[in-house]
Amino acid sequence: MAHDREVLRMIWEGQIGICFQADRDEIVGIKPEPFYLMISRLSYLPLVTDKVRKYFSRYISAEHQDGAVWFDFNGTPLRLHYPIGVLYDLLHPEEDSTPWYLTIHFSKFPEDTLVKLNSKELLESHYMSCLKEADVLKHRGLVISAMQKKDHNQLWLGLVNDKFDQFWAVNRRLMEPYGDQESFKNIPLRIYTDDDFTYTQKLISPISEGGQKKSLADLMAELSTPVRKAVGCRTHAIDLHEETQLQWMSEHLSYPDNFLHLSVDYKDV
Repeated sequence: MAHDREVLRMIWEGQIGICFQADRDEIVGIKPEPFYLMISRLSYLPLVTDKVRKYFSRYISAEHQDGAVWFDFNGTPLRLHYPIGVLYDLLHPEEDSTPWYLTIHFSKFPEDTLVKLNSKELLESHYMSCLKEADVLKHRGLVISAMQKKDHNQLWLGLVNDKFDQFWAVNRRLMEPYGDQESFKNIPLRIYTDDDFTYTQKLISPISEGGQKKSLADLMAELSTPVRKAVGCRTHAIDLHEETQLQWMSEHLSYPDNFLHLSVDYKDV
């Protein structure tokens, strides 16, 4: 993977300009100016909540000050446990130069829609669960279980503090085939369609029955049905070439949770 380090760095440095605005029904007095941030695609909304809450709290009525914060885009509540880049690509599929306008809410948390992650500790627990699930798929869990607590902490703090070298010093062990294997057992993969926030997972080996390395074209064939054909995939706002190998994709284009998050386009047959 060393010769593709620039790819890892490019993915790591991907950012989204976000314009946060307050819920007008929660404002007391003067309407605040929007709050702008450049945020990593790999991060999560709960990791920026404190900064955004602090800016808007002086304009919010006292009764809502301690409420569970959540965000929406054009009325759609945003999943707090999804990476920001995944949310953006699902709801804002056409990349442009304008900021992403999100509304912060201090009340009326939509518990029927969102998982409440009102602390970084809860998000960290969710993140580590994803890492362990991904490693079970790739290495039968042998790599993550051999790591120490300090390694887990280094992964999490590297992500939270945007420290590429700190994160990849540990994550590279999760992104290498185990022992004398030439590939992962399966590819950790979450598949999204349209702007639906639900995803599907399917056991996908990076190697065909004939021993050949599978490409994205092979994956799209496996995802297709007699009535619906997969015709395109993208992640990190990148349209992927169908000849790209799945093993390479998993090693280089996975989010820090070690999953490939793919938006798949279909057409009716």
